[in-house]
Amino acid sequence: MRRIVLFGYRGTGKTAIGTVLARRLGVPFLDTDALIEQQSGRTIPEIFRKDDEERFRTLEREAIAGLPARDIVIGTGGGVVMDPKNMEHLRAQSTCVLLTAEIATIRRRLARAPRPPLTSLPADQEIAEVIARRRHNYAAAADFCVDTSRTTNEEAAGRILGLLEHGTIPAPVREAAAKWFAATPLPAPEREQLQSLLTGPGHDPRTRFLGVAGWPCGHSRSPLLFNRLFEKYQLDCHYTRFEDPSISAIMETARSIDAKGLSVTIPFKQDVMACLDEIDDAARQIGAINTVVFACGEAYGCNTDWLGIKKPLAGHKGARAVLLGAGGVAAAAAYALMDLGMEVTILNRTPEKARALAERSGCRWGAWDDFDRTNPDLVVNATPVGMQPDTKSPLRDDQLKKEMTVFDLVYTPPVTPLITAARKAGCATIIGTEVFIHQAREQFRLFFGIDVPDTVIREILA
Repeated sequence: MRRIVLFGYRGTGKTAIGTVLARRLGVPFLDTDALIEQQSGRTIPEIFRKDDEERFRTLEREAIAGLPARDIVIGTGGGVVMDPKNMEHLRAQSTCVLLTAEIATIRRRLARAPRPPLTSLPADQEIAEVIARRRHNYAAAADFCVDTSRTTNEEAAGRILGLLEHGTIPAPVREAAAKWFAATPLPAPEREQLQSLLTGPGHDPRTRFLGVAGWPCGHSRSPLLFNRLFEKYQLDCHYTRFEDPSISAIMETARSIDAKGLSVTIPFKQDVMACLDEIDDAARQIGAINTVVFACGEAYGCNTDWLGIKKPLAGHKGARAVLLGAGGVAAAAAYALMDLGMEVTILNRTPEKARALAERSGCRWGAWDDFDRTNPDLVVNATPVGMQPDTKSPLRDDQLKKEMTVFDLVYTPPVTPLITAARKAGCATIIGTEVFIHQAREQFRLFFGIDVPDTVIREILA
C-alpha cells in the first residue's frame, strides 16, 4: 500500500488516530516527534529549551528524510508543512490526510499533554494565529481532510479508511464529469487518459485531479509540465484541461470531482474571483486570480503571475517602465513592477481601462499612441497580441530602441514577433517562458508544498 501521512496542528489527533489506523491496516505507525526524541535522546521540550526551534527543525528534517517508503502510517509534527524539503519527502508515494479540529477542542486536548508554547499569546489566540499562518501550507498538504472535533479515534480512523477505499467522488459524479470533459475540446489522447482515470476499470479513488481553466487553453503547456512533475515527485495526481466558455461550469465540475487545484488563464482571471471562498491579499489588490487551491471543501484564490513577472526583473529595480495592456495579466505586472520600485506608465488602446488600472495600482497612464513620448528603459507586453494564432507585434519596429529591455509575457510561441523585432533592434529581451517557469514553480508549491528548482522546470519544457 502507499504510505498514509497524517498532517495537522498539534492536538488534532495525529498520534492517537494514526495508531488506530495503523492497527486496522495491519502496518506499523511512526510518529515523527517520537522518532526525533528517540534519535536525539532528548524530549521535544528539552530540545526547544536547551537549543531552539531551528535545531528542532533540523532534527525533524533529518528524521523525515529517513522514513520508510511504503506500508506505514506516519504522524507528523504540526509545523512540518512549513519546510518544502519535508513535503517533498512526505508526499512521495503517499496519501496525505489533513486532520482539523475546532480551536476549543485543540485547547482542551493540549491541556492534557502540555508542550512549550509557540508564542507569548494566550492559548486560544496562539492556536488561531499559528493555524492562520500555516493555513495555505496545510491546504497544500491535504489530499483528504477529516475534522476530528467530535469524533472518537476509532471513528476518525474509520473515516480515513473510507476515504482510502472510496475516495470523495461518487460513481455517478465520475460518470457525469467524464461526459462533461468529453464535450470539451480536450485532445483525444488526453480525453481517453482522463476517462480511464475517472471511470475506467480499476481506477484509483485516491487519484487527485488538477487542470488549467481557460477558453481556449489548448495551447497551454501546463499539462505537460505538471504531469511530468507528478512523475518526478511520485504524486498520485493527474493534470488536464478544463476548457469551457463558462467559468461557473468549470468550477462546478472541479468541485464535483474534488479537484486539488486549477491554473486559471484567459479569460477567467477576474471572473473566477466570484466563485471563490477566500482570496489572498496580493490577488485581491491585483484584482485577478491565476491559481485556485481546493482543500477541505473550500476554494482559495491566489496570484502567482506577479511573482513570475518580478523574478526575471530583479535586476531592473527603479527603471522607467511602460506596461502595454490593462487586463488581468497587466494588473499582475503592474503589481510586480511597483513592488520593484519602478516608475510605471500603463498604455492601452482603451485609455479608460488604462486609467482605471493605473489609479488602482498607483501608476501613470496614457493612450496607446503615447508610447513614443514615454522613453522607457523597460517595455512589458501584457496584451495577448503575439499569442498564436495572432502573430503580430503590439509595437512597430521603429519604436524599439537598443537601450530598451523588452519583456513579452506571451509564452506561446516562446519567441514572439515582438521579441524577434526587439532582438533585431539590439534590445535586451526576456521571453514569456520565464514568467511561466516562475509562476508555475510557485503554483506547485501552493498545490503541494514542494519547491521545484527552476532547472527541473526548464529541463521539462526544453
